[in-house]
Amino acid sequence: MSSRFRHPEILAIARSEGKVVVEDLAQRFGVTLQTIRRDLADLAESGQLERVHGGAVLPSGVANIGYADRQQMHAAAKEAIGRACAADIPDACSLFLTIGTTTEAVARALLTHRDLLVVTNNLNIANILAANPQIEVVVAGGRLRRADGGLVGPTAVRLIEQFKVDLAVMGCSALDQDGDMLDFDSAEVAVSQTIIAQARQRVLVADHSKIGRKAPMRVAPLSQMAKLYTEAPLPAPLAAKCAAWGTQIVVAPPAA
Repeated sequence: MSSRFRHPEILAIARSEGKVVVEDLAQRFGVTLQTIRRDLADLAESGQLERVHGGAVLPSGVANIGYADRQQMHAAAKEAIGRACAADIPDACSLFLTIGTTTEAVARALLTHRDLLVVTNNLNIANILAANPQIEVVVAGGRLRRADGGLVGPTAVRLIEQFKVDLAVMGCSALDQDGDMLDFDSAEVAVSQTIIAQARQRVLVADHSKIGRKAPMRVAPLSQMAKLYTEAPLPAPLAAKCAAWGTQIVVAPPAA
């Protein structure tokens, strides 16, 4: 298969999964690693992909991937991450759950918990948790972002400021090589930063496609998180930084 046939296939995989990996593509197409690296370099030069360690991702630009697409991407990984995070959350505690498809996976895994107080600015999470009468749900007011059911803006910030909870479970759109959690919407960033300030402990849930991705707005450094739940080992430089910060990495691989 020539590069003119591989390139559309590579882009289709990137759109479906959010990221492509050199070794996986070489095995899929039966070509050498160097051939795939040349393909990715060509696609990056044309602006269709961005190179990251070990592969490439869709260009970040200034807008996130659509919510419906994000729901489908890495669903098994998000489910595994959600179960691992929920397993560490005790009954009879209070927590924030932020906007994001991975935090929604955490919410689904919490449906067997008891005596929780959950504050969220995510209508999807509120609807998920409504199935468990043992969980009290407080929905932050604010401007509805119809694209993903998020509630953002000053009203959401003011409500969140009234709480001091045991744990915040955070999502993010991107996690760069410096360990900065990034996002695309300034209004969402303001809410997330308030949630971080109002939680006694904070954890991040993020699948591997977020790592090395770019977004224009900084939420917080990963050093402020007690744990990072993901489904694959981090690149060595970022793992070393987490060790120095005392941020525990919890790897929860998806079921085969």
